[in-house]
This record gives sequence, structure tokens and C-alpha cells, in this order.
Amino acid sequence: MTTTQAPISLYGFLRPRPERADEVRQFLASLVEPTRREEGNLEYHLHAQDDGRLFLYEVWRSQEDLDRHNATPPLRDFLAQLPAFLEEAPDGYFDTMISPYPGEVGEPGESAESGESAESGEASGGSKTGGAAPPHASTVLPERVA
Repeated sequence: MTTTQAPISLYGFLRPRPERADEVRQFLASLVEPTRREEGNLEYHLHAQDDGRLFLYEVWRSQEDLDRHNATPPLRDFLAQLPAFLEEAPDGYFDTMISPYPGEVGEPGESAESGESAESGEASGGSKTGGAAPPHASTVLPERVA
């Protein structure tokens, strides 16, 4: 039997240091198209806020796809240096999507063949990662900042 997982979303605000803002924006913008071509990426968007913050929104087919993305060398190297680029820890969130994603068969977290739940029992109301223990070891916000 084939089991599907609910999509995983990762989103939040980053406040770059003023002297590093262009550098952060350019780096994150350079990730958009390559990330969108990665296996398992469903959405990847970068937004600029009027107050200088950046908003990043990602949706991945599965946790495994997100883990693979987080292990890419350019992203891993940037995350290791993130505190030098930001004024404060990112205000980030990590969630299991509960609304149907376009093109999904059945409800998120159900097996396409049996209707059985494939979720791990983890709460899916959205976990704020701002300084708290990570909901999953691969979460990139802000556990690697602190």
C-alpha cells in the first residue's frame, strides 16, 4: 500500500540588518527559481515588506523533500551564518497543511488507496518556532539562529 503525507509549509519573517539587507534579499531571491525546480517543492515565495522585513513562504510535498532542500550546500552555509545577517531571530512557523492541496487525492494525511491516516500524530495547528524547541529537527527557522 502506498501512503501519502500531507504537505508541509514553512513560513515566516526575517528582519535583515540594514547593512546586510541587500545581501540577504539577493541571496534569498537567488534561491527562488532553483528551489521551485527541486523535487517535492510545491510553492516557494519571497515577499518584501514595507518595514524592511522579508516574508518567506514554502510548501513541500513531504518532510523528506524539505529535509533534502535544507541539506543543500548553499542553504546550509547561509543558515550557519544567519545570525550575522539578521537583527533578530526569525519569526517562523512550521505546519502540516490540513486544507487539500490542488491535485491531491483525498484528504491531506490520508492514504490514497485506503483512506487511513498517514500522519504521525503531530499537532497540525501550526508551530511557532520563535525560540521554542523545534517541531522537527529539519526546521530551518530560528533554531539554527539562536
